[in-house]
Amino acid sequence: MKQIILVLLMSFELFATMIKAPIVGINEEDGTATVKLDHIDVGVSGFIVHKITEQHTTILKNVYVVSYDLKTKIATLKMTPFNALRNNSLPTGKWKVQVGDEAQLAFGYTRAVLIAPNEEIYHRITKSVKIQWVHIDFFATVLSYRGHPTPLKEDFEAMSIASGIGLVFFYLDQKVYTVDIKSFAILSINDAVFKQDSVKLPFYSRVEKIEANFWGAGSDKLTEYALHYYELLVKYNPKNRELYEIIKNGDEKLHFLLDRFEIGE
Repeated sequence: MKQIILVLLMSFELFATMIKAPIVGINEEDGTATVKLDHIDVGVSGFIVHKITEQHTTILKNVYVVSYDLKTKIATLKMTPFNALRNNSLPTGKWKVQVGDEAQLAFGYTRAVLIAPNEEIYHRITKSVKIQWVHIDFFATVLSYRGHPTPLKEDFEAMSIASGIGLVFFYLDQKVYTVDIKSFAILSINDAVFKQDSVKLPFYSRVEKIEANFWGAGSDKLTEYALHYYELLVKYNPKNRELYEIIKNGDEKLHFLLDRFEIGE
């Protein structure tokens, strides 16, 4: 049997712990905050923690990195409502993000889920990459509960909330895309040279049937594996030059996606 070599996907030592930094600036008009870090990738997500007392803290906002200035080492964070611990029976505080509050980034980056086209590729990747894998059956169950046989970005977010996952991997055309599960930003693209003989839709799992809603986005049965996940990646990474070049030099059936990029010549 021909030996299949999996190229190193990424250095997970970078994500062994969360990245923590105090807020150094706030722009209430555009809903952003800034922190100073030696390095951070655009798209990394997390949240902002506010200290109430020495013994008590609360999470005020979800955040993700929208830009990083290498010269000043300033990262700009987009703030969005924090919804992971929502409980309508409990009161909510009126605290606002302040300078000195703590941004905690790369939350859940030690845990991941893999979207793969078949069982062999799924097992080869999960055995090769040293990370805490949450089995794909769990995601299939989430989709069935939500009635989405065609996965949407919000389904991945629901998976993250339910399981504390920070990363999702996509196997597409002998490459693995490492993606922040909340922002859906591509963090890395690496070669994974496997022979693909079969495809299970919407991805490999041991769950035989994913229940569907009667209508609405995500309720239709997925008919093409690669096309759907490329569309998702392009939608949330329209300025990613590497993804653009991969699609440009790849299957002509995907070339219509090139018009969806925001990249100048």
